[in-house]
Amino acid sequence: MRLSHFLGTMILLVGLCGTASSSQARDTDHYQALKQFSQVLDLIEKNYVQEVDRTDLIHGAIEGMLNSIDPHSAYIDLEKFKMMQEEFQGEFGGIGIQIGVRDKRLTVIAPIEDTPADKAGLRAGDIILEINGESALDVSLEDAVSKIRGPKGEAVELTILHKDSQAPEKVTIVRGTIPLISVKLKELEPGYVHLRLTDFKANTTEDMHQKLQEYTAKQELKGVVLDLRNNPGGLLNQAISVTDTFLRDGLIVYTQGRNPKSRKDEMASRQSTDVTCPVVVLINSGSASASEIVAGALQDRKRGILIGERTFGKGSVQTIMPLSDGSAVKLTIALYYTPNGRSIQASGIDPDVELPFVAVAEDATQPRDFREANLSKHLDNPNGDVELGPEELEAKEALAQDNQLRIGLSMVKSLPRFMQLTN
Repeated sequence: MRLSHFLGTMILLVGLCGTASSSQARDTDHYQALKQFSQVLDLIEKNYVQEVDRTDLIHGAIEGMLNSIDPHSAYIDLEKFKMMQEEFQGEFGGIGIQIGVRDKRLTVIAPIEDTPADKAGLRAGDIILEINGESALDVSLEDAVSKIRGPKGEAVELTILHKDSQAPEKVTIVRGTIPLISVKLKELEPGYVHLRLTDFKANTTEDMHQKLQEYTAKQELKGVVLDLRNNPGGLLNQAISVTDTFLRDGLIVYTQGRNPKSRKDEMASRQSTDVTCPVVVLINSGSASASEIVAGALQDRKRGILIGERTFGKGSVQTIMPLSDGSAVKLTIALYYTPNGRSIQASGIDPDVELPFVAVAEDATQPRDFREANLSKHLDNPNGDVELGPEELEAKEALAQDNQLRIGLSMVKSLPRFMQLTN
């Protein structure tokens, strides 16, 4: 795939203007800055206690420049760039987490479902203090990713401070092959599905359409619970096309850079793959970037009701710019805005219905719901007992364990009746 489709990819046009004198002044300032840089480089090479490699110094200086701008702009060396390309093209070795910098600390944005990190108990909001015994303080995102990733079967040790814990914990996780499966669909009740997007890869929209078509071929679709919880984002074009599936026209999102003329609008269009049934969207603090584009658009366009907790708040746009030696620069070039003109940068999206996730106690001995069937010696149904299949049992268990999903199903079933009453 082309890296030009990376989240926020766009072409930045810089106009040069001004008088000759102001241009000369800028040239002089640039020369003085480069002269100072050259002097420092020369001082290090001649006087540092050990011999240093000039290329390493230059790369370090580039990293420092980009890291000083914002948490998402970064220098990507050749090996890291290859690793990034592998992630978008196929499977890669790792533990399956998306990480970011929050309050200057390396933080888990979200674990990817069914990966080693997810199974090891890592959760959104966990702070990574050490990687293989080395401090993760002030480490760049790219360095952290490169240290955590590695060949399948090899272990990495992380020192983690869980969100609600007072003491850090060392967790050893064996790396696995992280697949690019990002769409899961399960029936909750006849006609109502749980559509889970774990991230936004190159094939996310295509896979989503395929799973929806397979379902509608045998069952009328009455409602969708679109689950974006702990979805850390991904490709901008996939966020747009996923949102377009639930809209027939109008604005989805727009990006705006430093140049006022750089605004770019992304519009929805009528398609044969459009989903027109009621939609409820589940979000939480692990819903970031591309997830926030989808949630914000459906909320602003009044196409879906958002349930859960406030999202992560990453509203910046990055583009990958390859360099001549095979490395690259990831640079923040714009912010994105919801259809109503909201920037969610560092603020996130608030749900329409705030509902924190409540974990079910593992040692719970009493049934969640007490009904006639729970009574000793209750009369049997004259029509006989209804046998639940494996998928129905799985859906029942998922609803029992997930209060947000239960409310989402209840609400999406009620929406048609509510819409009739309010029309």
